[in-house]
Amino acid sequence: MSSKPNIIFIMCDQMRADCMGCDGNDTIHTPNLDSLVRRGTRFNHAYTEVPSCLPARAILWSGQNQWHAGLLGMGWGQGPTPNDYPHTLAGELTADGYQTRMIGKGHFSPQRTLMGFEKTELDESGRTLVNGFKDAYREWFDEQTPDYVSPDDHGVNWNAWQARPWHIEEYLHPTAWTMQHSIDFLKSREKEKPFFLNISFARPHSPYVPPQSYWDMYIDKKLPEPSVGDWAVMHDDPATAADVNAWRGKMNAEQIHRARAGYYGEISFIDAQIGRLVNWMERFDRDTFNNTWFVFTADHGDMQGDHNLWRKTYAYEGSTRIPFLVIPPLGSGKQVNAIAAEPVGLQDIMPTVLDMAGVGIPATVDGSSVLPLMQNSESHEWREYMHGEHCSCYAREQEMQYVTDGKRKFVWLPRIGVEQFFNLETDPGECVNLIDAEDYQAEIEQWRNNLVVELEKRDCGWVKDGKLFCPIEEPMVSPYLNTRRTV
Repeated sequence: MSSKPNIIFIMCDQMRADCMGCDGNDTIHTPNLDSLVRRGTRFNHAYTEVPSCLPARAILWSGQNQWHAGLLGMGWGQGPTPNDYPHTLAGELTADGYQTRMIGKGHFSPQRTLMGFEKTELDESGRTLVNGFKDAYREWFDEQTPDYVSPDDHGVNWNAWQARPWHIEEYLHPTAWTMQHSIDFLKSREKEKPFFLNISFARPHSPYVPPQSYWDMYIDKKLPEPSVGDWAVMHDDPATAADVNAWRGKMNAEQIHRARAGYYGEISFIDAQIGRLVNWMERFDRDTFNNTWFVFTADHGDMQGDHNLWRKTYAYEGSTRIPFLVIPPLGSGKQVNAIAAEPVGLQDIMPTVLDMAGVGIPATVDGSSVLPLMQNSESHEWREYMHGEHCSCYAREQEMQYVTDGKRKFVWLPRIGVEQFFNLETDPGECVNLIDAEDYQAEIEQWRNNLVVELEKRDCGWVKDGKLFCPIEEPMVSPYLNTRRTV
């Protein structure tokens, strides 16, 4: 057995940070995550730099901030996830002798791009069966079922707010498939070599269709109400709300409840699969378990009706704040802080994992290892805030820029000239926009200047005379969209 540690990196698609018991949610059932993180660290101010799938994953796998990774969103002026980064997280580990495997969602382009992994087994959800591509999950599903049964028979679209129970046996659900194949990898891997296993769940991203028992856990239970600020009336749009894939609109109480029951059910089912993994490792491969780091995160969140908004791409907490848990190997004896309050992001995953493995961090990486933050290292300097953004996607008016440290947040909607400022300590739901509050003007100016500093560094024309400036007629595009950064 290798003396190097193993690393299991678990990633969810579209899971907001407040949907874990350990984050203070006393309604959702996540006992396995809550138990696992008891011997690790929860980063409670973790944010996705760009809250949609493609750019978030570009940041994660390259270790670069969004400007250098090349994507500022999904939509106006952007492109697919680059597949030619000179250094990737999996690629560096593969080069160091790690067995590297991704199982689940990749969302690369082309879809079979390895992104440095030795092998991928994909569940590409709505991106399969397009242009002749059929992923591993669909191939397996077809082997298990009659020709007239498909994973899509529930009738819920891939970005819909509707929800219902999964329509067939639990073991056929993609979440169960992802974990089964992950355990299969652990059974068949080379024992003499360390491994990096990315378990990449395509849920709780819609469709919200958990297995029946997980639906039943929540459908008749009182669930948290959405946060809706006075300023959110701009998204009370009945015409858009009528769309099954609506990005905004004020839904009625039953619609919101069903969406949240399905979403919570999907998360609890993921949690159960994590319990399945831990139970198997503890029982059948204890030595490996004792020498394995666990990292758990998501690419972005899901608004779930907050402020009359659905899906992602927004600056608000439901969309941008993500779970970020790091758990040392049980056999390491490491004593770590239960909570770290520093602002962290997806760019920090690659250097953190390489640090765990004792692998050098390439010069192209912008993020930093969070391991020193887990043990009160006074010599470790850290950023004061996270800068995030998203290009125009569902509508031009929702293009956004934000800066936050998890305690305050400044938001700029450049296409409509709107600014917002929230005190997240007293108003975690962002219901009160303090931008005109007299007592906060000095703070607001400081946070506005933080955003000015970030955009001015780019020399992209979005700062004029020291002030935020939006050239309405053109999208912001990174110079690294089609050219890789090598230093």
